[in-house]
Amino acid sequence: MKKLVIGILAHVDAGKTTLSESMLYTSGSIRHLGRVDNKDAYLDNNAMERERGITIFSKQAEFSWKDMAITLLDTPGHVDFSAEMERTLKVLDYAVLVISGADGVQGHTRTLWRLLKLYQVPVFLFINKMDQPGADKEALLWEIKEHLGGNCIDFTQEQNEGFYEEAAMCEEAAMEKFLSEGSLASNDLAQMIAKLELFPCYFGSALKVQGVEELLDGLYEYGRTPQYPDKFGAKIFKIAREEQGNRLTYLKVTGGTLRVKDMLNGKAGEEEWAEKVNQIRIYSGEKYETVSEAAAGTVCAVTGLTKTYPGEGLGIEEESILPVLEPVRSVKLVLPKEVPVAVMLPKLKQLEEENPELHIVYREETGEILIKLMGEVQLEILQKLVKERYGVVVEFGEEKIIYKETIRNTVEGVGHFEPLRHYAEVHLLLEPGERGSGLCFQTDCSEDILDKNWQRLILTHLAEREHKGVLTGSAITDMKITVVSGRAHPKHTEGGDFRQATYRAIRQGLMEADSVLLEPYYAFRLEIPEECLGRAMHDMEQRNSRMDAPQIENGMALLTGSGPVSKLSDYQKELNTYAKGRGKFFCTLQGYEVCQNQDEVVEAIGYQPEADLYNTSDSVFCAHGAGYLVPWYEVKEHMHMPSVLEEDGGAKEERIKVHRPGVVEDWVDTDEIDAILEKTFYANRQEGKRKNGVVRKRKAENNAPTVRTYHKPEKLERYLLVDGYNVIYAWKDLHELAEVNLDGARGKLQDILCNYQGIFGGEVIVVFDAYRLTGHKTEQLDYHNIHIVFTKEAETADQYIERFAHEHHNHYDVTVATSDGLEQMIIRGQDCKLISAREFEQEVKRANSAMWDNYRNGQNIF
Repeated sequence: MKKLVIGILAHVDAGKTTLSESMLYTSGSIRHLGRVDNKDAYLDNNAMERERGITIFSKQAEFSWKDMAITLLDTPGHVDFSAEMERTLKVLDYAVLVISGADGVQGHTRTLWRLLKLYQVPVFLFINKMDQPGADKEALLWEIKEHLGGNCIDFTQEQNEGFYEEAAMCEEAAMEKFLSEGSLASNDLAQMIAKLELFPCYFGSALKVQGVEELLDGLYEYGRTPQYPDKFGAKIFKIAREEQGNRLTYLKVTGGTLRVKDMLNGKAGEEEWAEKVNQIRIYSGEKYETVSEAAAGTVCAVTGLTKTYPGEGLGIEEESILPVLEPVRSVKLVLPKEVPVAVMLPKLKQLEEENPELHIVYREETGEILIKLMGEVQLEILQKLVKERYGVVVEFGEEKIIYKETIRNTVEGVGHFEPLRHYAEVHLLLEPGERGSGLCFQTDCSEDILDKNWQRLILTHLAEREHKGVLTGSAITDMKITVVSGRAHPKHTEGGDFRQATYRAIRQGLMEADSVLLEPYYAFRLEIPEECLGRAMHDMEQRNSRMDAPQIENGMALLTGSGPVSKLSDYQKELNTYAKGRGKFFCTLQGYEVCQNQDEVVEAIGYQPEADLYNTSDSVFCAHGAGYLVPWYEVKEHMHMPSVLEEDGGAKEERIKVHRPGVVEDWVDTDEIDAILEKTFYANRQEGKRKNGVVRKRKAENNAPTVRTYHKPEKLERYLLVDGYNVIYAWKDLHELAEVNLDGARGKLQDILCNYQGIFGGEVIVVFDAYRLTGHKTEQLDYHNIHIVFTKEAETADQYIERFAHEHHNHYDVTVATSDGLEQMIIRGQDCKLISAREFEQEVKRANSAMWDNYRNGQNIF
């Protein structure tokens, strides 16, 4: 008998739970077709789910279709509970991705599609709500192909030559078979689906049970039961507790057979455990049946296990990768005065077991409890959950962005722990990694220097906790940390000694490194009326966002791009105001990028790395029978093992020397104007530099090597920025010429500005729009004695000039020539000088006239 585990996924309100209900009803598993609106859906059985009309917790249902047994997992669609959904993906054989026929491919739909590809889950698509007015099958299919890929094929069409040809184009071997035989077998299509080379699309209405039978037939025809090994294995994807308080471990058996009273083994941190399975339950909705054994391919809940966690692998299964979707905001949990933290914290940790994305952190030094969250709805649910389960009413403080930290350069961190009768020294090489790569731990140390067992122990200590950066105390990421050297004592070294030395080595290296603050970024999709496009582009620019070229169709504009979460999280409210409810703003987490206002954030947080005694960077040495503390900037003078970076005397040595205490670098450019232009081009990607105040305080105390200091040339004082096309169409002569030949008008303006530059005496930059040119990058040209800029795709001359004024008004005398009203307001706000296009024309004529008068009188005007 065929057996499949299928998950239902969708953007919120696409009809995911309704489809699950219809599949159960069509198969005969339930007699009554429940509805989310009526609060009687079979799978939304939690009171909070029925109250809100959304799925919060993943649910399981069992049913059969023909001679196929199906385990159906209904997952949350709301983005606040996406981590619950992501954990379920690890146990699926196939997924059904539901798309609303009324809304098309939405922001979270694309996120789900990327996750399904990441976890290599074959996908069937069900386009729902096709009974609603305006639902166009051909248009929706085109949109799906456009956003999700051309391998999404309509399987409701007649399977004729045209259908087989379209399917064969998805895979080379299938095309060869089609050309030779003129068709494809059912098994050929099934293999392509299993290999994620073909994605069948079905259309219907889950509410009216239309198209559901065809979808079930498609799963039966093209679904294939995975081949499982004989040895026992299981993947844990969820922890829950029933009303009686029993702890339930939800898992999928991926090999062999699980039996009641089997002894299972695992590891929680450094502690190994062995526990007995008391009961095996097969859930379907709220009800369950107990079984004596569960064969491979079975999804079940097990009692008796107290140390398991989501993502853990049992038997032959390895631990799953960390979730891709993670919270980017945190909030302080405020307990009632009569509830002690010590009493409440263990209860909250139980909730964290069930919802690992909460990541409850207790800061012992401040007595605060912090909770990571995905969104507002999640907070409300958590508040109700704590009240219902524990009878405690909790409040929440102000939300804060979750930052991360990394480094720009390679350093060697040293940690030494040697109080009396203890000894360990650890040397770690800290190297910057690719953005989004996370932390990578490895060893590159000879066993002649440090025994392999100690090296493994250091790797364990590296991975067992979240390490803080030294800018804001945020978690470090995007680094490769390599064990390169170390030393143990044959009598006095214990395991805990290497833990202390490892932690100190990381912090010592971070104190020397050039640290970088990272902030979370959203990828956004903004749908607005065409007349609001200018306002939207200006808003995104002001929020330091990057934009693609806008697309306009049928009076609506589509703007996509990415920007900081801190700037975009509240934009929907502003959009509703100026778009009068006609705008839609979708955001999905893109990842972490360099923080654009690093100095400001670091100052606001006020983290003092040397005052953080729980994450110290100092080391402990021993002399005359007593331990003594050595500050981080002197550790390398006391360490017992030689520096790995310095011993080869090459380029590696230089990378560390220039970042030692006492050295202050002045980075220079030989051409100041090129530096300013370069900074302006990439203003949205600027990277803040760490102000290593501690290093500078210690400058007089160190005998660091002398490093050459390059002095900046004298800064140029005056800049004139000219909005090129604005001036051309404001000057009568140039306007008339532009009507005949725009290039000629542009060339004439450039010649006029060349003459004027000799009188003006400063730098002249003329900026022309090129934002409508697809794929165009910012282009800088020198024309005689002036600079010409053609803006990049999706950037207007206004935006370029506004950014230039914002970046440089404090350092240079900036004048802008334009007649654009909105731009003039912004320029005035930057305290820059402003001259209208017509006033500028008069100024040019006056200057030319004065020049010729002086020339005729024999005066040297230069």
